[in-house]
Amino acid sequence: MTIWVLYDIVNDKARSKAAKRCQQAGLYRVQFSCFLGTLTQNQKDTLQLQLEELINEETDKVYIFPMSRSELQQTVLLGQAFDRKLVTDEIRALFF
Repeated sequence: MTIWVLYDIVNDKARSKAAKRCQQAGLYRVQFSCFLGTLTQNQKDTLQLQLEELINEETDKVYIFPMSRSELQQTVLLGQAFDRKLVTDEIRALFF
């Protein structure tokens, strides 16, 4: 399933760790605190648990939104938006 992860984490160290966990899960960084990618249900649950351990529930916000492939295809992208093909696994790897 396609997953959006958005967060507002006050502590710099916890925020950096959250970004690292998202990247390690295979998500693509869309913006500074916004990640998108395809995960299995088990991978999503694992990431959710990892993020729960990092945040302060009194001050931080984390949103994990599942999205179907058809909904992603209907997404409107303006300006310098992300590469939809990379997020939907149409492109498996980038070569530089």
